[in-house]
Amino acid sequence: MKKVLIISPYFAPVNAADMQRVRMSLPYFADLGWDAEVVTVDERYTDVSKDELLSQTVPDNIKLHKLKPLDKKWTARIGLGSIAIRSLWFYKRTVDRLIKDGNYQLIYFSTTQFPVCILGHYWYKKFGVPYIIDMQDPWHSDYYLNKPKSERPPKYWFAYRLNKFMEPIAMKSVAGLISVSPNYITTLRERYPHLNDIPAATIPFGAFAPDTQLASENNDRFPELLSKDHINLVYIGRGGADMHKAIAPLFRHLQTRDISADKLKVYFIGTSYAPAGQGRPSILPLADQYGLSDNVIELTDRISYYHALITLQQADALFVPGSDDVKYSASKIYPYILTGKPLLAISNAKSPGYQILAEFVVDHNLGYDDRDVDNKISTFIDGLLAGNLSKPKYHTEAIQKYSAASMTQLQCELFNELLKTRRV
Repeated sequence: MKKVLIISPYFAPVNAADMQRVRMSLPYFADLGWDAEVVTVDERYTDVSKDELLSQTVPDNIKLHKLKPLDKKWTARIGLGSIAIRSLWFYKRTVDRLIKDGNYQLIYFSTTQFPVCILGHYWYKKFGVPYIIDMQDPWHSDYYLNKPKSERPPKYWFAYRLNKFMEPIAMKSVAGLISVSPNYITTLRERYPHLNDIPAATIPFGAFAPDTQLASENNDRFPELLSKDHINLVYIGRGGADMHKAIAPLFRHLQTRDISADKLKVYFIGTSYAPAGQGRPSILPLADQYGLSDNVIELTDRISYYHALITLQQADALFVPGSDDVKYSASKIYPYILTGKPLLAISNAKSPGYQILAEFVVDHNLGYDDRDVDNKISTFIDGLLAGNLSKPKYHTEAIQKYSAASMTQLQCELFNELLKTRRV
């Protein structure tokens, strides 16, 4: 059995999107010939919300190595709240010990807390253990460089320069790349030509069916967020100005229809990454422009993973807007598909998310620049208001192709290819 050491600063029960690939893959690694261990930050030292149900899906035999980082109450005084920066030294010390005591064939960084990835270069030089980086998001990116300050992430000036400095260090000795979007790999290979000589694979997040069952069994643990007196169209996930192009066609149609707020509510839930109570609405301002402030409800506070799944199950229909960034690939689409609810998706037609939904044969998978986007939205909304939207029938091959088990197999195939390449 080969051994892989997985670096994931956030892990169950922490309710962070970037640990979901690891969590959903752990049940399948052993059957594919890999003994996986996870090094994470003790959840007591994170300020991200927790969902204890997440831990129930982690196999009991998985070793979790938890480390204690610098306390944020001290580092925040100098503006350093990042879990990656706070845990960097402690990752070095902990993994140094593990590598000396264990026999790991591979180190696997699967996180968007990218600064920890620079340790891969150090561990490779010191111990000779190759490493893979999972690019769930872009690391160093120019996307926001020409955006107004109001549309940039917090502390963008510092983050941009830190990422520009750190990314080359991590890429210097990386032995393999995984990415949710082929565009991320293309960008990295253009930036660092030596990456053209290493194995790489585009592997989206997978659909993890056990989550749906676990959510159904625990639906009384969370408060209901949706109105029982209205027809509810629901989106759960981050917001932002980059999604306005995808949301605008829906709002434009609703404005034209002048649908009573007593009949239809459109929910946008968990749109901000800010701490609870501190999020700034990013969708309501757009709704106000279309005169839809009574129809649209934006709840900026993020809710736990299983609370989100339960809320999706309680909706009458679901809405998935995409980013105007063609490279963006939303991991959220699989929980939407697993609910079996009618789904309206609007995105950049060249994006990975659009292509994946096309494989599932989603009836209302629209590009925001499509000539007939308004007519297709009209058909969807007509069916929603009349209560006669049919239950989706997704392509069975796509369901199997994008299952968490299949996505884990692709990861392990890359692991094996990397080791084979290095032995040649």
